[in-house]
Amino acid sequence: MIENSSPFNLLENFKNTAILCIGDVLLDRFISGEVNRISPEAPIPILKITKETSMLGGAGNVVQNLVALGAKVRFLSVIGDDTAGQEVLEKINHSKTIKANLILDKKRQTSIKIRFLSGNQQILRSDKETTNDISENHAKTILNLVQKEIRDFGALVLSDYGKGVLTDELLHQLITTAKTARVPVIVDPKGKNYSCYQGSTLITPNKRELEKATGIKINSDESVATAAAYLIKTCKINSVLATRSSEGMTLQTKTETKHFVAEAREVYDVSGAGDTVVAVMACAISSRANLNDAVSLANTAAGIVVGKFGTAVIPIKELAASYRDKTKLDTKTKIMTSSQILKTIKSWRSQKLRIGFTNGCFDILHLGHLSLLDQSKKVCDRLVIGVNTDKSVKRLKGEKRPLNPEEARIQILAAMSDVDAIILFDEDTPINLIKRFKPDVLIKGADYTINTVIGADFVIKNGGEIFLAQLKKGFSSSKTINRIKNINKN
Repeated sequence: MIENSSPFNLLENFKNTAILCIGDVLLDRFISGEVNRISPEAPIPILKITKETSMLGGAGNVVQNLVALGAKVRFLSVIGDDTAGQEVLEKINHSKTIKANLILDKKRQTSIKIRFLSGNQQILRSDKETTNDISENHAKTILNLVQKEIRDFGALVLSDYGKGVLTDELLHQLITTAKTARVPVIVDPKGKNYSCYQGSTLITPNKRELEKATGIKINSDESVATAAAYLIKTCKINSVLATRSSEGMTLQTKTETKHFVAEAREVYDVSGAGDTVVAVMACAISSRANLNDAVSLANTAAGIVVGKFGTAVIPIKELAASYRDKTKLDTKTKIMTSSQILKTIKSWRSQKLRIGFTNGCFDILHLGHLSLLDQSKKVCDRLVIGVNTDKSVKRLKGEKRPLNPEEARIQILAAMSDVDAIILFDEDTPINLIKRFKPDVLIKGADYTINTVIGADFVIKNGGEIFLAQLKKGFSSSKTINRIKNINKN
């Protein structure tokens, strides 16, 4: 189901996604003001109220994030027949891209979270809520709608805030229905027992929730991987994305673990950050994304939303701009010295990332190079490129080469999304780099054999492997130069 795709292509595809979201909708109220004195009646601050706002919370915030990302959304939930419920209805109906069925239940109270703030500091939160399971009739109504419409959607999101909409039985039926229709299921979980999410494609617990569900203390990369793997095995879930606040995110699948460093941003409010992650992952998975690209986008989105006030959403243009800025920064830092690249590789290895290495002159970038880079990135997590210096190229190709100086060649390569690190080398062969870096995969073109690839014996001896990339016929720098010469002669 999952294919490779660049993050920017993914964002373009988000507008073509249709997502079905089911879960507990809340009303988030924010009462803001100033604290200038302490009450004479008790040792508590007096808040002089200056502003009151309301936003959709819980599954409602997931829906708002999905809409902001460009998705078309179908939303199913149960609310109370009360003032707060009417306010939820008004906010949902205000959007033209949300098609909602919100069931009114006279016996329920619409859940409300009220946050009191002085400046950007939350000083108190009060909750009004119903946590009883919805009735069998309401659950049956939701299930019937899903069974009729599930094939119209690219993903099913189950946003469980523990308020009773997603009963254990309904969860089982919804996940079974989606699996039968081959629709991926993304769950924002709640509670201790995750067996009710059996069969899900992805669940997104935060650190505290992961500890609660597994009983494993999360205090390191290894412990979060252990806890996530435990859930995959015992609850029969395909993959776990653990959100870890300032420690970033960890993606655990049945076969591997990947850690993502948190985006460096000032944190104002973490309210709803998990909802944003769920929305991005749903859109990305619906777009048939590579999971690593999906998490990279979700990580960027989470970094943005924690810098906003309240249960904020991220417009797709803002996410694209932020990701583009981050990519530009990465481009500048891809070109490294020997000590820098060794330190970087050590960091990648600590994250259990697979390191690939290839080399070349890359004098005139052509389709053959692009094919090589694309194939290379598919067999590793991080791709390191060794580039011959001008002196090295002259020795190998003659005094008239290279046509492009080394600085231009490495800057062009650094702009390629498949390339993660670049280093110049002055020797005729990259054997010294290979011995220093100890790549997991050594990559060359299929015009070589394993026996003729420089460094192959060393890599294999150290537990690595050799990958021979298929060549694009008719493309090489030398052939391109000869064609240009022939054109000039004519």
